[in-house]
Amino acid sequence: MDQNFPIHVSAKRNRSDIVIFRLFRLVFILLRMMTLCLQMTRWDEILTLPVQNPTILEFSAADITWSMVEGWKDSMDRLALIPFSRVGDFVRGESNSKACPTRFHVEARRRRSPTMTCKPKVDGILEYILYWCSFGPDDYRKGGAVRPSRSSCGKRKTPAGRPNTKRGCVCHFIVKRLIAEPSLALVIYNHNKHVDKKGTPCHGPMDKMAVGTKAMFAPYISDELLLEVMSLLYVGIPVETIMQRHTEMVEKQGGPSNRDDLLTHRYVRRLERKMRRSVYELDDDDAVSMNKWVENNQDCVFFYEDFSDNDTFVLGIQTDWQLQQMIQYGNRSLLASDSKFGTNKLKYPVHSILVFDQQKNAIPVAWIITPNFTHGEIYRWMGALYDRVRTKDPTWQLGGFIIDDPLTDVRTMREVFQCPVLISLWRVRHAWHKNLMSKCSDFERRSMMAKRLGEAISSICRGNGDTELFQAFLEDFIDCSGFVDYFKALWFPRLGAWTAVLKTNPLATAEVASAIERYHHLLKLRLLNEADESIYQRADWLVHKLGTKVHSYYWLDEFSGKDSFSRYWRSEWKTGPNPWQQGLQIPDSDIVIEGNCARVVCQKHKEKSHAILNPGSELALCDCSWSRKGNLCKHAMKSAKVCRDRGLAPPSLALLRYYQALANVVHCPPSDSVICDHAIAVAVSVRTQLDALLAATNGSSPDTSLFKGPQSTSDTEPREPDVREANIETGSEVPADEDSDEDSPACKRRKSRGASYEEETAAATQAAQVSEAESSQATSVRELDHCQDTPACQERVRRETADGDEGTAVLEISDDEEETAVEQITQPSESENSQATCVQELDRAQDSPAHQERVGR
Repeated sequence: MDQNFPIHVSAKRNRSDIVIFRLFRLVFILLRMMTLCLQMTRWDEILTLPVQNPTILEFSAADITWSMVEGWKDSMDRLALIPFSRVGDFVRGESNSKACPTRFHVEARRRRSPTMTCKPKVDGILEYILYWCSFGPDDYRKGGAVRPSRSSCGKRKTPAGRPNTKRGCVCHFIVKRLIAEPSLALVIYNHNKHVDKKGTPCHGPMDKMAVGTKAMFAPYISDELLLEVMSLLYVGIPVETIMQRHTEMVEKQGGPSNRDDLLTHRYVRRLERKMRRSVYELDDDDAVSMNKWVENNQDCVFFYEDFSDNDTFVLGIQTDWQLQQMIQYGNRSLLASDSKFGTNKLKYPVHSILVFDQQKNAIPVAWIITPNFTHGEIYRWMGALYDRVRTKDPTWQLGGFIIDDPLTDVRTMREVFQCPVLISLWRVRHAWHKNLMSKCSDFERRSMMAKRLGEAISSICRGNGDTELFQAFLEDFIDCSGFVDYFKALWFPRLGAWTAVLKTNPLATAEVASAIERYHHLLKLRLLNEADESIYQRADWLVHKLGTKVHSYYWLDEFSGKDSFSRYWRSEWKTGPNPWQQGLQIPDSDIVIEGNCARVVCQKHKEKSHAILNPGSELALCDCSWSRKGNLCKHAMKSAKVCRDRGLAPPSLALLRYYQALANVVHCPPSDSVICDHAIAVAVSVRTQLDALLAATNGSSPDTSLFKGPQSTSDTEPREPDVREANIETGSEVPADEDSDEDSPACKRRKSRGASYEEETAAATQAAQVSEAESSQATSVRELDHCQDTPACQERVRRETADGDEGTAVLEISDDEEETAVEQITQPSESENSQATCVQELDRAQDSPAHQERVGR
């Protein structure tokens, strides 16, 4: 017994230890389960929060509604959900706070690979970023606290922050990218005050100790000033000139008032040295060098696919500034395409996407680089471009897309951008004009050939011709072998595609063609100016120069202070107004029209004049130097406008197709009753809103405007009897009977001056120049009156009234459809946008099953 006793006691102790261990394990499991339950409740509450995406370009914490959710150790976290792609916009907006300007830097970052073998957790983090105010967290002031790791570390070649600006600011926020929702960012912003650990302001206007020091402002210059300085350096402005202009500006305003005014010569010199040392050839292999460039410039690459077994190389470039221009000038407006720049010289042609600023100059908002034979594969990058701009501004909507290539995938454009597609003739006209000037020396023969080509295009657009017109043209001018051989070799195989697209798509205006042509010319001057032309065969050189020097040119074009630099007086730098805008500045008294020739007085030398052949034609020829190069000149545009105003030439093809679109929308046969009834119901709501809007604008005394209906679709066809002009009074409705139409001012003027073709075309041109708001309102109200006045519509209304409930059911439309249509019709737009809106209605009418059935019959 004595020998077994220790063994017995040891066994009892082991059993008691096992029981205690099991109890502890059970308690731990219960606590863990309780923690998981609380954590699941917390994440359920977080994931149900609304995703906030402000429509402004940059937003701060004041633009977000914050939620308080229970966090760690019974604390309450102040958090919100935003799209992860807009974290940069939030950081910039919070840095540009007027109350306390600063800059946030990345203090800590952790990333996890998107491809994980383990099962993702609901609270799993794909990326963790800690943003801290650049005036903290260390405090280098007298008596301030500095982290031990910072005091012991050696001096770095490129320090992360400026030690003299560290003032112990505790303002910081955390951004988490969750595995459960990779497209969202969870922002936790508990410390949103720019104070130190004592709770007192440590920088900014509220800090009395920061008065007179750099701590009054942000620690770094703004992105706008940085882009301005870099652009000036890229185009060759010396550092001394930049600092001299900057110093003069600061002295003129009475001293520094923000951080940008404290720009130093040393900082600009450092930027210039960095720019000078940068190279485009990152590797001897062009493909490897391109991949390295893409990795180093992820911020300005919206799409990239390398060569593979199935697909070719595609690279889409768009900087933040270009994205802002696309949002500003492309919303409810037009995008244009210059799809074949550098086909003969560059290794990969450049496809440019353009918008038009307030001066109607083209601005590139994206560059797509791809082999020439992949022009039909725009579906690969078009969706990425649309998603990028919609992520930045969810309310962004395009009014129309202008193409210059008949082989463009129009269906993909309509599906992606949900807008009509227009075709521009600038490339065809430019090539024909240029080769006529170079390959046909006979002046009169050249004029006759240009006139025949213009008439052929006009006939095709009116629906009265086909490719046989060009065959007859070649037979009649067979003696002009130079141009005929060129036309047969290059253009005759393409005429089928061009004829088809001209018959089905509306045309862009001459103003748009002038802006695109001007952009094409400037891009050639700014990009293809290298002494060694062998460099054009490298793609890394192309993307490097587009993203640096060429981008700087177009940024400075919109810069208001560019005129203070003498280099901008050079012709290859200066953009100025395009030929369309220049033509508008020529007074009408300086134009003399004599038969098939027009004389325009030179604005610089009044004793000289320029002769324009075929004024008003699509291929007018001028003897000025700009026109001899194949370009649209201001003299030809002004003479065409005067001819149309005086009734000496038919309306432009763009205006003709615009009227055809209106006529097709208005003249709905009985088989399209749903479309017509829907238009009536929507237009009634539109008229009510227009009456209220105009009454509020004009002080309850609305103006009376006269809007004219569409003209005839050809020279020989008379106007439809049911397409009548309407006098719309915004204060009250006008009866739709014939007496009211006869008594209208428009009808009296027609009776007094006759119904000659010249006068009708002049009136059509005048009606096309209505102001922006009036043009948009005239389109919607005109559709209502024409649709209500047609005999077919009146007969259908009587028939549906007799049928009772059946007719009422047709008029019932959803509120969403009505609000969408009202918003599209009442949105004020420019002349091109009004055209795009009407063509959009035409596309809907043509896509309807009733219309397709009628076309089949």
